Amino acid sequence: MPKNKVHKGLLKRTRISKTGKLRHRTAFHSHLSSHKSGKRLRQLRADRYAPNSEAKRHEKMLFRRLRGRDAPRTAIRRSPSPAERAAAKQAASEAANAES
Repeated sequence: MPKNKVHKGLLKRTRISKTGKLRHRTAFHSHLSSHKSGKRLRQLRADRYAPNSEAKRHEKMLFRRLRGRDAPRTAIRRSPSPAERAAAKQAASEAANAES
């Protein structure tokens, strides 16, 4: 089965934070700012993280779990470490032995 290819254009334009949020550049903020009002420039400086709906759409393009601007940290399920996996397996086997 072929591997999934991530969307290279999206990867080049965004960064994924350690908490799983998708950070992007703000449009209309790089140059030609002399004719834009101060209020507009302040608002362009504001939040640079993608909202939940956008993050959901980008997940499909990047084949990776992401978190939106307002999503809780528990929205991303991380894989357990080998030690955590062994402990869970041992606990499950002990529970099965207790039932027998």
